[in-house]
Amino acid sequence: MNWENHLIKDLQWSNEIINREAKERVAREIAATAKTGDVIGAGSGSTVYLTLFELAKRIHEEHLYLEVIPASQEISMTCIQLGIPQTTLWDKRPDWTFDGADEVDPDRNLIKGRGGAMFKEKLLIRSSGKTFIIVDPSKLVNILGSKFPIPVEVFPHALSYVEKELRRLGASEISLRPAHGKDGPILTENGNFILMHSVGSIPHGQEIDVPLNYADYYFLEGLMRKRDLEKK
Repeated sequence: MNWENHLIKDLQWSNEIINREAKERVAREIAATAKTGDVIGAGSGSTVYLTLFELAKRIHEEHLYLEVIPASQEISMTCIQLGIPQTTLWDKRPDWTFDGADEVDPDRNLIKGRGGAMFKEKLLIRSSGKTFIIVDPSKLVNILGSKFPIPVEVFPHALSYVEKELRRLGASEISLRPAHGKDGPILTENGNFILMHSVGSIPHGQEIDVPLNYADYYFLEGLMRKRDLEKK
């Protein structure tokens, strides 16, 4: 028996989609790479959202069979809305993953995580055989940190400890990211806080090695190096 799920049926993207035409063009290119039998990791963000519509179109018009592992609840609900089959990392490993980014430098290092799904996104990327980072021209920068600070997902009770550690590592302008539409801080897909911080601009060509690996106290930061995307 199926639910009469009007809330999911009428679901729309929560914000205005900026640079929609450019994002739709990239979405079509990514969707065109899918083939029957693929297990695909889907990150979060508006470009991922638009790519799902292109995948759904191929599923319905070409009888393509594939499964998606979503990084966020919003992407999961969109898959239900569009009739895209889903699976989990417990059961399947992604053949490939597609995701967006907040900033990309010429060496293909990234800042991501503003959507609050960074833990699952990074897990999907690390689990996949191949990763496509899909961005429109507005996300390309010469120096990381030009537009956005680096987000860090923090277990709530570790907030003060992590702030101290970030300051010890040279971070500045540390702030707890507030929510919009609710009181208090924003919560990630895992129910954690997000700290936004700056380590200064990271010039093109400079080796990135920020030692933020205190997994006992918080999960991860939103800085991804090119080597994190490359498969051995």
